[in-house]
Amino acid sequence: MKSSHSIQLRVRYAETDAMGYLHHANHFVYFEMGRTELFRAMGGNYREMEAAGFFLVVVKLECRYHSPARYDDLLTLETTLTRVSAAKLEHEYELSRDGEVLTRANSVLACVDAQGRVTRLPDHLPGLG
Repeated sequence: MKSSHSIQLRVRYAETDAMGYLHHANHFVYFEMGRTELFRAMGGNYREMEAAGFFLVVVKLECRYHSPARYDDLLTLETTLTRVSAAKLEHEYELSRDGEVLTRANSVLACVDAQGRVTRLPDHLPGLG
């Protein structure tokens, strides 16, 4: 199963370092935005899922930086759900500017309950069944 979604992001001044580049840590914020919008595009709602007692936590996140982004660059983030298992979701990310890939990353999220114990993903999650 593969589902993808793209969003556009403009690098804000507060997201840059002293050299004017997008700070490396902010890529991870962008990836979270990508996951959230992909889930929303699939008909999901994190707020409702968490109210039902299911939480997604990042257990692995790897990132390769190929080229920097700068203040005011308009970027495209493509987020792809690449694998779903009983308690995990795996995503890939590609951040680009005008077709040039700047960053590639992947993550693994685990589903946990309110006590932090790993639990099965709910069967009713949109796009996962």
